[in-house]
Amino acid sequence: MAIQLPDDVALAYSETKQRIKLRLRDFAAVPKSAWFYEFCFCICTPQSKAESALMVVDRLASLDFLHEGFDPTYLLEDKAHYIRFHNVKASRLLALRRQWPMLLESIEKIKNPLEIRQYLVQEVDGYGLKEASHVLRNVGYKDLAILDRHILRMLFRCGVIDECQKVSTQSSYLQVEKLALDYSKKVGISLDELDLLFWFMNTGKILK
Repeated sequence: MAIQLPDDVALAYSETKQRIKLRLRDFAAVPKSAWFYEFCFCICTPQSKAESALMVVDRLASLDFLHEGFDPTYLLEDKAHYIRFHNVKASRLLALRRQWPMLLESIEKIKNPLEIRQYLVQEVDGYGLKEASHVLRNVGYKDLAILDRHILRMLFRCGVIDECQKVSTQSSYLQVEKLALDYSKKVGISLDELDLLFWFMNTGKILK
């Protein structure tokens, strides 16, 4: 017997399916010349609103942060788009900028997405498995779970994990990721689509 999505999840998917697929096509079309700012976005997002991080990254891009290398603290602490832990994250953005040529060269050489993710976790200050998965999805890589609280809540609702399931270690994260990937195959919807669907059901938005 095939596994079914809960009725409300199936309905939400039918209503957003085309928008989700278009968004994923957008991610796959991001040129490498714009990847740096996707990486900046995923430094800014933890414990901050995605909309605020988007606004900050747009400002960084418009001011050519990659080439100018200015202190971005004043952008992160702006109340119009405040980023929590702005001093720490500003330092991390500057470190990312210094590393960028080496990072991009290494990413281009590594073919396996799982190996790229592990490399980013090791090399980028501020990236755990969630952030590394997020940025790779945002530039077109597939089947990497972005296990934030919204996604975990929906995986529980769908019966994939227990309510108390934690992802605080790499081994626990990878365990839940495998369960999520297996579930996506059983319901016939890619893990990347499920992520955007679950995010939509929690926030009413399809962002990134």
